[in-house]
Amino acid sequence: MTLNLNIAALRRRYLDGSLTPKQLVEDVDAAIGSEDVHHIWIRRLSHEEMLAYAMALEGKNPADYPLYGIPFAIKDNIDLAGISTTAACPDFAYVPEKSATVVQKLIDAGAIPVGKTNLDQFATGLVGVRSPYGAGRNAFDPDYISGGSSAGSAVAVALGLASFSLGTDTAGSGRVPAAFNNLVGHKPTCGLLSTSGVVPACRTLDCVSIFALTSDDAATVLEAAQGFDAADPYSRVVEKPSSILGSGFKFGVPKPEQLAFFGNPDTPQLFKDAVEHLRAIGGEEVEIDFQPFLDTARLLYEGPWVAERYAAIREFIENQPDAMFPVTRQIIGGAVKFSAADTFTALYRLKAMQRLTAGVWDDVDVIVTPTAGTIYRIEEVGADPVKTNSNLGYYTNFMNLLDLSAVAIPAGFQANGLPFGITLCAPAFNDARLLNLAARATAGQKRFGILEQQKTELTA
Repeated sequence: MTLNLNIAALRRRYLDGSLTPKQLVEDVDAAIGSEDVHHIWIRRLSHEEMLAYAMALEGKNPADYPLYGIPFAIKDNIDLAGISTTAACPDFAYVPEKSATVVQKLIDAGAIPVGKTNLDQFATGLVGVRSPYGAGRNAFDPDYISGGSSAGSAVAVALGLASFSLGTDTAGSGRVPAAFNNLVGHKPTCGLLSTSGVVPACRTLDCVSIFALTSDDAATVLEAAQGFDAADPYSRVVEKPSSILGSGFKFGVPKPEQLAFFGNPDTPQLFKDAVEHLRAIGGEEVEIDFQPFLDTARLLYEGPWVAERYAAIREFIENQPDAMFPVTRQIIGGAVKFSAADTFTALYRLKAMQRLTAGVWDDVDVIVTPTAGTIYRIEEVGADPVKTNSNLGYYTNFMNLLDLSAVAIPAGFQANGLPFGITLCAPAFNDARLLNLAARATAGQKRFGILEQQKTELTA
């Protein structure tokens, strides 16, 4: 396929008449093909199914639709009308009559769904290998993990099979796969995108996330996808910050002894380089005490929040426990040890941590961390599935507990050719600010992807 799937590039071609949605479907269908060596898809749409969406755009003015003819993939815990939702558990599968609110908003904006993607079962994991549909394989080296839980969604974009994709992010599932596949991964403010029609993981913490080739693309998708949804009890009215961050912004960086790279020889220097780059574009580095954030992160899996995962699928796990992936059953099944008193104790602890961490924002505009300190081979995760997954959540698990918005962006390559990424985070409803800063931080960045056309600046 010779198409550049960057949204801005496709939009220019639609507006000048050199491309039609029907032609786009032909190219995407050919690119996806019949083989799936990376285990991206649980259910790819057929040529005829994609074509129906393309033909619905025929005769309409591309200028009236912000995502006119833009192909996108959907994590298979998010509903697409008439297509099975599995959450990577075949016995759990059902066919929804209508699409999730966020999916329908994107389709109404002109986007064309191309398939449902593989994930860590019930969105429980950051590795992408906990699926009966096969272990998600990294777009740059298939011996390495794709990251999870939104494994297939990230790889689909990295391999040029979709312009953007939807994931979910409760503990890092929309950021870790972005870092491992050289993408932008935006974790919106919780409630900014509706979760109606999304299989819950932790309902009080879940959010729908966006994988894209650039920060500008992610911002375009976010604008089309967001909006209050009365059908979602956790939906929130948008609150916009007063201004975009200018030069002289202050960014917090953890103390050196609070950074963890888990023995990786390359990522410490890559992170230092990223910090230096933020200084070069006008940022002022401020050292912060990261320990309260780390203490908060431990609550997510070491505390009773895992019981939310149990509650989400309680009837299924109690009636069909053997239908679940073994590691997933072990993690979610462990929730039964927590009492109601444990839950309240943890809530009190969280409230204290929220108060403690709130003071940091008096001194900085954003916090910058690695997205993940290292990456693992698939066989390494198989040998120690819990510890490796825990290491990948070191910089991610606290985000939704503290009601933060975040964006993961590319930040160079390791000696083995695998990508590295950093994450920018800020309090809720700073999404536009973060994406704007992310665009500045990646401006002029050479994005070396898998496809030949990605070996140039994507804005070309």
